[in-house]
Amino acid sequence: MKVDLPTRFIDKMKQLLGEEFDEFMASYEAPRAFGLRLNPLKVTKEEWRELNYLQNPDRRIPWTENGFYYKEEERPGKHPFYHAGLYYIQEPSAMLPAELLDVKPGHRVLDLCAAPGGKSTQIAGMLKGSGILVANDNASERTKALAKNIELAGIRNAIVLNEEPAAIAKSFPEWFHRILVDAPCSGEGMFRKADSMVGDWEKHSVQKCSAMQRDIMNHAAKMLAPGGLLLYSTCTFSPEENESQIASFLEEHPDFVVEPIKHECGLRAGRPDWVDEATAASAGPTIVSSLSGTARLWPHVIEGEGHYAALLRKKWGSGATEIELERPKVSTTAIAAAATPALAGKMKEQRLRKDGKGKGAKSGSSASDQTPVELWEAFCKQQLILREGDWGSVPFSYGERLYMQPAGVPSLDGLKVVRAGWYVGEVKWNRFVPSQALAMGLHRDEASLVLELDGLDRDEVIRYLRGETLFVAEDRIINGAGDKKIKGFVLVCLAGRPIGWGKYENGVLKNELSPGWRRT
Repeated sequence: MKVDLPTRFIDKMKQLLGEEFDEFMASYEAPRAFGLRLNPLKVTKEEWRELNYLQNPDRRIPWTENGFYYKEEERPGKHPFYHAGLYYIQEPSAMLPAELLDVKPGHRVLDLCAAPGGKSTQIAGMLKGSGILVANDNASERTKALAKNIELAGIRNAIVLNEEPAAIAKSFPEWFHRILVDAPCSGEGMFRKADSMVGDWEKHSVQKCSAMQRDIMNHAAKMLAPGGLLLYSTCTFSPEENESQIASFLEEHPDFVVEPIKHECGLRAGRPDWVDEATAASAGPTIVSSLSGTARLWPHVIEGEGHYAALLRKKWGSGATEIELERPKVSTTAIAAAATPALAGKMKEQRLRKDGKGKGAKSGSSASDQTPVELWEAFCKQQLILREGDWGSVPFSYGERLYMQPAGVPSLDGLKVVRAGWYVGEVKWNRFVPSQALAMGLHRDEASLVLELDGLDRDEVIRYLRGETLFVAEDRIINGAGDKKIKGFVLVCLAGRPIGWGKYENGVLKNELSPGWRRT
């Protein structure tokens, strides 16, 4: 494909790459590489082999465990499996940073510049439902896509914020085991993916991006626990935003060092020789030489648009102790008695007034002496099949909305919170109404009533995804509760994975798929 590159960019890359320049430029004439990444919360690689519909299903992306290439014409975003959250469509190079962060179950992880959520969903898969993920973006419009992608992936242990890094740092000092900063940048690695990026590059100078990145990293450093890892990445080739940025950071933060990255699977070493003279002189030779332990993906070397990554470790301070991984367990049989999270003032449990006009109540609410938590508990007993300690989270409500929040989260008071935990539903007309996010986060065997759509009947699946009512014989409803009457909320599944709710009565399944989730 033809890409009209800025002249200044071409001249700069020619100077940097030397004899590799012609090869680099030729990569812009080659077809783009397309990738998807399996969601291990929904599907294993073995299960994917059974379900896979791609023409060449075994073309793995070498630097990530769950990434696969696909052909543009295959359009996996249109397949029903996408709506079941089985995979996330992501540029192959962008799968590298989260893979390098060494996330383990039980870690507390911050994705500081998270929208639209590709790296957050990748991190959540590594956490395997244990630990805490805080996903943040400072652009409010972008947090909508971020929240939806987290919910689509069925993630139960995430909090979504819309804040500046400085505000988060006040609430989470030295709290995270892992931090990912996929920094806003000049986007040179996006030129082939989006024509608009070329124009944006002309408007937003490298110097402006560098100043923004420096501020973000300074606040990120305050939030990382001793011994923890911080992964800085960009999708630009600019040394000012990459090696020079890290050299300056290390000079200003002597408690951080480069954790060397293995240069395999097409990864090239960072370029200490590209650090500008002033920064190199100020940082010193030890810091500059350590930058060879950072990594670059180049579009003329690998199948992808390119990326830069630097893995940094925070040294142990005097008296620092080993980080303990948290795997909280909370009894689901004691939901109403669970301790209320510390969300002073803004996010505490509200008891609905009998006139339906209590704080946070919506018009149309009917009289009730029950809190949203109590109504949620009743819903759990009627519609869900839970085991002791399944979720490791505690319930609380904000107005009529009900969340399950990972145990141990500090106060979010004063922060702009998009999702204060797993959003499980809300109270309408004195009844608990389950959310789409609850459906996507459940496993099939956790619902009392289940409808498994026939994967071979593509028409029925598409009709459901479009929001249409389905006519379903009662014997198709799987009754996991045994003696429960087949009526009420049914978890609708495809290939054993939830795709939404339906409300069933007398052979009719009323579609409860949220309008924003329907396929057009």
